[in-house]
Amino acid sequence: MNYIDLFAGAGGLSEGFIRAGFEPIVHVEMDEAACYTLKTRSAYHYLKSENKYDTYVSYLKGEITRTELYACVPSEILDSIINLPIGADYNPTIHKAIEKQLQGRSVDLIIGGPPCQAYSLVGRARSKNGMKGDHRNYLYVHYAKFLEKYNPKLFVFENVLGLKSAGNGIYLENMKKLFLKKGYNMKIFNVEANNFNVLQNRKRIIIIGWKEALDFDIPNLEEINTNTGNKVKAIFSDLPKMQAGENTGKFLSYRTKTNSYLTESFIRNGIDILTQHVARPHSKQDKEIYRIAVGKWNDKKERLNYNDLPERLKTHQNRSSFFDRFKIVAADEPHSQTVVAHIAKDGHYYIHPDIEQNRSITVREAARLQSFPDDYYFEGVKEFGSRTAAFKQIGNAVPPLMAHEIAKTIKKILG
Repeated sequence: MNYIDLFAGAGGLSEGFIRAGFEPIVHVEMDEAACYTLKTRSAYHYLKSENKYDTYVSYLKGEITRTELYACVPSEILDSIINLPIGADYNPTIHKAIEKQLQGRSVDLIIGGPPCQAYSLVGRARSKNGMKGDHRNYLYVHYAKFLEKYNPKLFVFENVLGLKSAGNGIYLENMKKLFLKKGYNMKIFNVEANNFNVLQNRKRIIIIGWKEALDFDIPNLEEINTNTGNKVKAIFSDLPKMQAGENTGKFLSYRTKTNSYLTESFIRNGIDILTQHVARPHSKQDKEIYRIAVGKWNDKKERLNYNDLPERLKTHQNRSSFFDRFKIVAADEPHSQTVVAHIAKDGHYYIHPDIEQNRSITVREAARLQSFPDDYYFEGVKEFGSRTAAFKQIGNAVPPLMAHEIAKTIKKILG
């Protein structure tokens, strides 16, 4: 079962489909750092299938370079990652690259969703005109053109809940009409990542579309619940303790053995190599605020209200909103707050629950909240990529655990 991944990001949605047995034809993504991440993950999947996993492990250890890793992979696999923006200017080039990869195969499925900023409530709130006129509002038009050209049996479209209200619902309504014009019915589901055993409060829209001529029975994704009742502390328990700004090199070893959640969620996979467990540095003032936030939660199970801080620690002029701009990832809760791309700018909304470590969460901890496997390496444009690029990719991603359950549902539909 072959698929094309549009607006692929770092590959969270694709990872779930590969895990369910689907075969990617191409990934199309405009962000260069994310494309390197996709290439590295493609290298992982190839090397594992060829019983050469040790080569990938050597990369995680820093024993070989990214260039040397890619040299171990057939060029057509690396070429399947298309680093171009979807749109009128580049679509012809993208189509040529896809045709080269297809080699006569048909496309069973198209997955992916356009960037969510234009539809999100936060994006609209920050925009002076509520994102009106932003070209990203209309990327679904190009999505429809890909449906028309490759004629898949189904498509899976992921986005934020704000899509329903963006433009007072006009974008979603026009989307329905356009997809129907291209020959596709669609169903819209509101899903919560926590129901898919992701330890994060992440609400999203999943649209499943299918060829009007095919008599598919689409199950209700909102009825899926694979949550096993774990707490957020499950993602922290085996990781080495770390201080803000601590430089650990390329990889570490785990502090303890795995636990049931890490195993059943595919996060720990048997190798004793931990990468990207790297914490950003913080100012003395921020660390003092973090201690107050963690102490307040530990003592009273109360969140920090910014206006309750001592006056000397209040540097933001806005005192009438964003009262929870400092927030801990509570270990004793069934899920964390939503991991978003803003984590790339600062970690104030993602404070580690251990007051002794006194920092925001690491790249690897954020990836675990998104349910990425520990051997998933997030690249930058340069080798041994930046922490900022990794955080951005993680915050924008679809949780692989959720994607896997959706993929299993699609697999049953396709028979």
